[in-house]
Amino acid sequence: MEIVTSEQSKTKQCPFCAETIQVRAIKCRFCGEFLNTDLARAVQAGLEPVASPSGSPQAPAGSMLFKGSPSLWGLAGSLVRGLFFLAVAIFLSVYPVEDLSWFESAAGEVPAFAIYIKMAAIALAAIVILWLLIKAVRLKTIRYEVTTVRIEWSRGLLDREVDNLDMFRIIDLRMRRTLLDCIFGVGTITLITTDKTTPNFTFQKIKGPRRLYDIIKKASLEADKRGSVIHLE
Repeated sequence: MEIVTSEQSKTKQCPFCAETIQVRAIKCRFCGEFLNTDLARAVQAGLEPVASPSGSPQAPAGSMLFKGSPSLWGLAGSLVRGLFFLAVAIFLSVYPVEDLSWFESAAGEVPAFAIYIKMAAIALAAIVILWLLIKAVRLKTIRYEVTTVRIEWSRGLLDREVDNLDMFRIIDLRMRRTLLDCIFGVGTITLITTDKTTPNFTFQKIKGPRRLYDIIKKASLEADKRGSVIHLE
C-alpha cells in the first residue's frame, strides 16, 4: 500500500489557470504550463509580462485580454419596432376618434369608446417603454471577461450567475452582423465548444466584434498548443 506523506498531500493553485495542483508539481496538468520558469515566477510575483525569445512581449497565461458588456446599440432593431408601436400609441391618444362619423351609433357611446381607445393607447406606450428599459437593463447586466486561459461571463441583476469556459474547449467560432449591426459597429460572436454544459456560447452585440473574434481565435490556438489539445471532427 502506497503511503501518502503530508508533503505530498499539500496542494496549491496554478498561477496560470488557478486549478488545484500538487505543491511539488513543476508542470500544471490542466493548462500544461511549467511552474519553474521566469514567466511563472513573474506571474506569481504579479510582475509585467516578460519578453519572449523573439523579443516581442508575451502575455502570461491568465492575463486579461478583453473585458466588457454588450453594447446598447445592439438594441437598434428592438428600438425601431418599439418606436413604431410608440408612434401608433401617440397617434391614437391625440387623434379625435369621437369625430369619426362611423362611430355615431347612439348618443353617449362614442365618447366612452373614445376614452377606451385613448386609455389603450397610453397603456401600449407604457408597455413599449417598459419593454425597452427591461431589455436595456438585462443587456447591460451581462459582463464578459476573456483571459488567455478562459472566458468568464456573469449575468443577472437580483439573481446573478457566473460561468466560465476554458479556452482549449473552443472548437470553432463565427461572427454574425446584420445591416443595423454594421451601421452601429456591433456584432455577435458564437463559439462552438466541447463543454457539455455550454456547447454553444454567444457574445451578444459586442462593440468592435472583429477585434474580439481575433483575440479569441488566437488565444484558443495558443491554449491548444500549451495543452497539446487536438480537436477531432
